[in-house]
Amino acid sequence: MPAPICLIVNPAAGGGRAGRLAPQVLRALEDLGLQARRVDTRHLDHARELAAQAAGAGETIAALSGDGMIGAIAHVLSGVPDSLLGVLPGGRGNDLARVLKIPEDPIAACSIIAHGTPRAMDLGEVEGQAFVGIASAGFDSDANRIANEAPARLGNLVYAYGALRALVSWRSARFDIELHGGSAPAQKLSFSGYTIAAANSGVYGGGMRLAPDARLQDGLLDIVAIEQVSKLRFLTNLPKVFKGTHVRLPSVKVFQAAEVTISADRPFTLYADGDPIAQLPARIRALPGAVRVLVPGS
Repeated sequence: MPAPICLIVNPAAGGGRAGRLAPQVLRALEDLGLQARRVDTRHLDHARELAAQAAGAGETIAALSGDGMIGAIAHVLSGVPDSLLGVLPGGRGNDLARVLKIPEDPIAACSIIAHGTPRAMDLGEVEGQAFVGIASAGFDSDANRIANEAPARLGNLVYAYGALRALVSWRSARFDIELHGGSAPAQKLSFSGYTIAAANSGVYGGGMRLAPDARLQDGLLDIVAIEQVSKLRFLTNLPKVFKGTHVRLPSVKVFQAAEVTISADRPFTLYADGDPIAQLPARIRALPGAVRVLVPGS
């Protein structure tokens, strides 16, 4: 008999979309023969508390929210043996669901909660906080902040809006990185430019394939450095990120490592899964197979 489901909802996610759809999602879970209950979160710490209680009681967690809350819940579940996470897209970007090939419609995605296959998935971690997707700083810090302050009516267009607004006042930064683990020897690198990112998953910002070769089961982070070019060239290159072809550009470098330390010549907030997670300098590492998640397939 399937484990009971704890549907954890962030009512404000997706500009309130998650809260509006939650009753239909709960009904869809029940129509699939699952025993389900709904709880709403007030903030990330509350979501962590609810997830710990539900997992400790043997419930499968179904998270209806954006990637930020899903990452917070995944971190909690990584410390609970035999726990299981179901992803129901309820945010603006929903990039983890996109990578896992979970239906964009959270009601349709309920079928994965009922019939999906558990699979071990890596997490990224920085300063004791886990994330599911990509942690980045520099130009991305400004773009994320602007996107988070943008009107909800923009939907996932907030990320393109944030990037365009951030570009107006951007000035180049210098980054220093130290890479450890993976196939290459430990190394230190410096560059001037726009962004440094540590990718557990390959996609962020509502479908931007920043690290197209990143894998959720390889125990490594893909480190993406976007070096200095003119603002016009950067703007011209920006659409390439949606196809992942930007990694062929001379100004983009990609490395793999189990751990990276990042610092910069001025203060930056590190964002992960769309939320602020730490300040630079920061040490980021991969947590191999840290959480089990339900995915399509047998």
